[in-house]
Amino acid sequence: ALALEPQARQVICQLNLLDAQALQLHQGLEKRLTIAMAPELQTGRWSKPLQVLAQEFPSLEIEVRSATQTEAVRLLHEGSVQLALVFERPGIDERESFLEAGSQLLVAVASPRHPAGQHSETPLAEEAFAEQRQIIVASGKATGSDPRMVLSRRIWLTDSYLATLDLVQSGLGWAYLPQPLVEPLIASGALAEVRFDNMASRLRLWVDIIWLKARPLGLGAQRYLAIMRQCLAEQPLRP
Repeated sequence: ALALEPQARQVICQLNLLDAQALQLHQGLEKRLTIAMAPELQTGRWSKPLQVLAQEFPSLEIEVRSATQTEAVRLLHEGSVQLALVFERPGIDERESFLEAGSQLLVAVASPRHPAGQHSETPLAEEAFAEQRQIIVASGKATGSDPRMVLSRRIWLTDSYLATLDLVQSGLGWAYLPQPLVEPLIASGALAEVRFDNMASRLRLWVDIIWLKARPLGLGAQRYLAIMRQCLAEQPLRP
């Protein structure tokens, strides 16, 4: 009996976990929570609620899909994802509910060897940077990205901000990248902040979490939104 005690305790523990999972499923916990998230947002506060979900719902599968603005909205309306994190759009779709969830600061950067990166003291004229190659995170075409981030006539596309960063560091173009990602590289001299003569090199975009009114959210998605609301209450968004 003493020899079997460890295995018996393990079986009891597994039964307790099954009971908890069955109760959560009964209360409306989805099997999988899928979130479409713009690549620029994966370094911000929006991933922190997932840490709480992992502790509260160990059986919940979570999938985070990297998607451009247009693609994230399309996936939401197709039913492939329950939540989409996108930059604030000019209009409101009556089919959607949304929560304003902070902002992301994007910085225009280039390699110090690139012409756009050699204007840290002398600003780059509009005509000049329009001809400098810009690298954009988008899917298939530049229009998949926020139009406020598309400034050049010459465009290269990637499917992730890490791929964009690699191309920028190689001196192949300039890009808007998340401030938390590039700040240490600017401080070390590995990247240079691009200076424009007619606008700021830093672009702050507000972020919305959106979901569909006609599709009830599961327990995991509801908890994600509740955690975000709590974070926003502790750190107000706008002055």
